[in-house]
Amino acid sequence: MELSCKNEYAILALIELAVHYKSGEPLQIRQISAQQKIPDRYLEQLLANLRRCGLVRSQRGAKGGYVLARDPWKINLFEVMTCLEGADSQPIEKNAPPKTVEGAVILEIWQEAHQAANSVLHRYTLQDLCEKRDARRQLDIMYYI
Repeated sequence: MELSCKNEYAILALIELAVHYKSGEPLQIRQISAQQKIPDRYLEQLLANLRRCGLVRSQRGAKGGYVLARDPWKINLFEVMTCLEGADSQPIEKNAPPKTVEGAVILEIWQEAHQAANSVLHRYTLQDLCEKRDARRQLDIMYYI
């Protein structure tokens, strides 16, 4: 499993929505795009995908935009990755028996690595990412003083 550009941009957009979650005000694509430096058209596609998965809601109108569908501490990174990658993020088929002993060993290790990655992604929520970001910013400020 790798952090693709699609995954990174989606998570950046979700962090931006999480930061503004308490205000209840929807963010427009151009606002998220400017803040996180994500191309508008690509962000539009990502948000549509996240909306279909139930992670964000869209609001129409002059004051429309996007908001998180749930509290930031109720959305974990595993949900985001599964939404974006779908079946691509699943491990190799378990039903197909490995052709060689070496193949069986590789499959075992790959499945173990996949389970470990999924465990980490389940553990972190959008709220956790926002808190880590704030802590890192605070450290950066202290460093320059």
